[in-house]
Amino acid sequence: MATNLSVNLNKIALLRNQRDLPYPSVTEMARICIDAGCQGITVHPRPDERHITRQDVRELRALLKGHTEIEFNIEGYPSEDFLELVAEVRPEQVTLVPDAPGQKTSDHGWDIPANRALLEAVIKRLHSQSARVSLFIDADPQMAVEAASVGADRIELYTGPYHFALMRGEDDRILPSYRAAADAAQRAGLGVNAGHDLNLDNLAKFIAAVPQVAEVSIGHALTADALVMGMANAVSAYLAVLREAAPKAS
Repeated sequence: MATNLSVNLNKIALLRNQRDLPYPSVTEMARICIDAGCQGITVHPRPDERHITRQDVRELRALLKGHTEIEFNIEGYPSEDFLELVAEVRPEQVTLVPDAPGQKTSDHGWDIPANRALLEAVIKRLHSQSARVSLFIDADPQMAVEAASVGADRIELYTGPYHFALMRGEDDRILPSYRAAADAAQRAGLGVNAGHDLNLDNLAKFIAAVPQVAEVSIGHALTADALVMGMANAVSAYLAVLREAAPKAS
C-alpha cells in the first residue's frame, strides 16, 4: 500500500499573512488538495500566528467535517494554549514537536527521557480526546522505543538531515539509521510517519529505504512546486511518486 500524503498548508498561510488580504485562502487550497487526492491536511499553528492562525484551524476543521476520509493532523509544542485549541477542534492526529516558541522551523526531535513526565501527561490527555499521537524524533532507534514507553501511537521521523545528506552525496550513509529507527518503532508497536524537507527529488529514495512509513507530511517543497505547476498538479505529482515507491506485492 502506498504511503499517505498529508499536505502541510503553513506556507500558504505565510504568503497570505504578508498582506492584509484574505488570499491565498488556506481552506480553498485544502479543497484543491483534497480534490487532487491527498489523504490528509497538516497545520502547525505557532504562538505568534505568523502563518497558520487559530481561526484557520477552526475553519479547516469545519471544512474537513464534510470530508471524513481526510485526516486532520495538527503539529505543535504542547503548551496549554495549543492543547486547548486541539481539544476544541479534535483532530484525528496530533504531532508533538519540541519547538521553542520563536523557532523558525522544526530542526530536532524530542529528547523523550528528559521530557518524560510532560509527554506522558499530554499523551494521556490527548488520548482522552480520541486523538492519535505522534512524536517527532530524530533517526534514533532508542528514541523510537522511548516513544512507545510514554504512550505514543506513532513517531514522525525528522527527515531534514536526510535531505542535506543527499545534497552532499552522503544519503547512503544516513538512510540505515532511518530504517533502524522505523524497525524499532514497529517492533514497539508504533506506526511510522516522516516529514521535513522531503521533495520530488528525494522522496522516492527515502520511501524505498524506509517502506514502513505510513504517512509523509510535506509543505514547503510542495508549495514551491505548486507555484510552478499549480497546487492540484503538485499534489498529483507527489502522490504519483508515493504510488511508484510503494513496496510491490510479491
